[in-house]
Amino acid sequence: MATKWLLLEMFRGRRPTVIAVGRAPKKFVPLDSIIKNRTTLAEARVAIAEAAATYRQVDRVSADGTRRTIAVPLAISPNHLHGVMLWSGPPTEAVPPRDRAGAWVFDLTADTSRRSDDLLALMGYPPEEFDALREHSIAAVFAEPLTPNYAKQGDSLARLVQAEDGAETQQVWTIQRQDGELRAAHYSCRMVYETGPDAKVEKLLRGITHDIGPATETPVAPPVTILEHRVLDTSADEGEYRVIMNARTLQLLRWMGRPMPGIAWEGLQDEPTPAIHPDDIGIARAMSEALREGRSEGRVRVRALDGSWTSLEARAVLVLLDQSTTAALVTVTLAESNEPPMPQ
Repeated sequence: MATKWLLLEMFRGRRPTVIAVGRAPKKFVPLDSIIKNRTTLAEARVAIAEAAATYRQVDRVSADGTRRTIAVPLAISPNHLHGVMLWSGPPTEAVPPRDRAGAWVFDLTADTSRRSDDLLALMGYPPEEFDALREHSIAAVFAEPLTPNYAKQGDSLARLVQAEDGAETQQVWTIQRQDGELRAAHYSCRMVYETGPDAKVEKLLRGITHDIGPATETPVAPPVTILEHRVLDTSADEGEYRVIMNARTLQLLRWMGRPMPGIAWEGLQDEPTPAIHPDDIGIARAMSEALREGRSEGRVRVRALDGSWTSLEARAVLVLLDQSTTAALVTVTLAESNEPPMPQ
């Protein structure tokens, strides 16, 4: 049987662990649990270290000529490696095709996300669009049509709200590529707290997404559903739009149904940065605090796509994302007047 590619994560300061053997996901397994031969293991570790140091593909044959090792780095930026794809086998053996995998990071402190070129290619974007799509808001990750709704999105959102240092998550999503093809994508990620250039602690979710085959042919791929019923019934009146927000940080996590037009929320290149008007932050925080009593409402201004501020009427209730994590479900409509909200 042909030797399979291994996918290893290198999210933070510890020995890499295996998260896939071929297309079979693994739960952060030590490399020496997969590669038993000590000589082969030593060759693999040398190749991994070289790829990590140079950010370049390594393709080497052992000194005795019995083993060929290939290590392909998966980087999120020129100075941060997320993982390595590794193949090791006899030099005479044909190297099998390598499934697509790409790196990504959620910066929960800045409410931004970054995707590697490898990940954008996995999702079917043409290379000429990479620059415009590489960075975006976290909420854009959960937007249609790239990620059809599936039964475990609530669990993923809960991880973002909890933001526990060191927490690891693995799931299989069914994603829709730009060409319409549905693919099964296994992702692995770890929450890490890192000190940024300004000495402040940044909360980062570092991950790798791995294409493990057509969704219709992959048993572990979840079926595409309209939405998880335990969160809410998605019906909304004309002119109403619903969004799930982190009640503690006021960050937009996911639109429920169609996003509100004209609002800056994706964080794409050449678009205004998503924001609540600084003078209305207090109103938004007061609404969040009032959710302890069950529900709240108010009027706040948010950044529009043209750079101005748009006034919204908002009603909020608490919803369960999983068995123990809550978020705010906010229903918004355009306010009749764009004047600043009355002082609270």
